[in-house]
Amino acid sequence: MRKLSGLIAATFTPMTAAGEIACGPIVPMVERLIADGVTGLYVCGSTGEGPSMTTEERKRVAAAFVEAAAGRIPVVVQVGHNAIGEARSLARHAEEIGADAISAVPPSYYGIASIGTLAATVAEIAAAAADTPFYYYHIPQLSGLGFDAAEIMAAAAERIPTLAGIKFSHTQIDMLIRCRALQEGRFQTLFGVDEMLLAAWAAGCDGAVGSTYNLMAPRTLKMLAAFDAGRLNEARQQQQRLTAITRRIVMQHGISGLKAAMSLVGPDCGPTRLPLPQMTPSEIADLHRDLAAAGMLAGAAEGS
Repeated sequence: MRKLSGLIAATFTPMTAAGEIACGPIVPMVERLIADGVTGLYVCGSTGEGPSMTTEERKRVAAAFVEAAAGRIPVVVQVGHNAIGEARSLARHAEEIGADAISAVPPSYYGIASIGTLAATVAEIAAAAADTPFYYYHIPQLSGLGFDAAEIMAAAAERIPTLAGIKFSHTQIDMLIRCRALQEGRFQTLFGVDEMLLAAWAAGCDGAVGSTYNLMAPRTLKMLAAFDAGRLNEARQQQQRLTAITRRIVMQHGISGLKAAMSLVGPDCGPTRLPLPQMTPSEIADLHRDLAAAGMLAGAAEGS
């Protein structure tokens, strides 16, 4: 099994102005990410608008990313779906195309009442790709499941032979630490809140999955290098600056803003699909000014 570590970009799904899937930009996107130091790709998650795509569209996108990566960095395919049969189909397909791992957020329309039911649900999904490592996707703010992640992992470990770790998109660092301690550190912990990566890195996470690494991987790697070298004040200052940039984008526009930012600094990914809002020309112009002030556009000097 290929271990996941470092910065794993939660990739955007390129679309046309009409909202159709456009796989053409995926190759230059992946080339840029590899050049920036990204060490993995997380495909069809929240950032990639997986829940807004059909099963066949998700399969097309997953295959395109696996092909573009060409084995140079691992590709994780998010296969969660409200219909378990569709999730299993996505999982099988991911294994067939050679994805390095799969991940799943559990079904959310019908509330899951217990950790036992949750573990049984994700186990059924994981079983469809029995030779592929599985990462549980813990994102309670979207899944609506507030169970303790360490307890979920302990229950899942009894049912899922391929359980490799957790994508932990939550701010409760003590819970992350408990996930990491399970079975003497058997499971990988991948942190998913970009704005506080430094805290999770200090807590010992194995890597990070995030949307901002499409835009700011070199800056984030510089922060982590400073921390690893013991330059704590430098690392803290860099985290503050990264958090400020992220807040400029996310607090105003969410995933739509992040995708528009990607189109400004790298390959054009097109707009988001409804129900995510569309960015207006004036909002994109404001975003352009914010990115220029932050030094994120070609030829721009970095601001505060």
